[in-house]
Amino acid sequence: QVQLVESGGGLVQPGGSLRLSCVASGTIFRINAMGWYRQAPGKQRELVAAMPSAGSTNYADSVKGRFTISRDNAKNTVYLQMNSLKPEDTAVYYCNAAIQRFSSSINLNYWGQGTQVTVSS
Repeated sequence: QVQLVESGGGLVQPGGSLRLSCVASGTIFRINAMGWYRQAPGKQRELVAAMPSAGSTNYADSVKGRFTISRDNAKNTVYLQMNSLKPEDTAVYYCNAAIQRFSSSINLNYWGQGTQVTVSS
């Protein structure tokens, strides 16, 4: 089994910052791509930031310059540093990872349970 557990969400005022963390645990041979998605009420889930391979990053245009994704491979953890938060960033944020459980297995896609981020004064 593999689990992704997010933490770090909460209520923050506009202009504030939050740091989300996501830890992967279980039987893991290799974690390949990792990323963060979000889903606001009444909207589809959208990509926020991703690290598809070592050293590369992708960001949604709406968060470029404000959010930073990073990984600690030794800890099987991905982070999302969110600065200059805006009310439109309010959503449930989900961690996503493509994981090989064994050396001979293919990548499987895993999701965390989500963490709520609310930006409001």
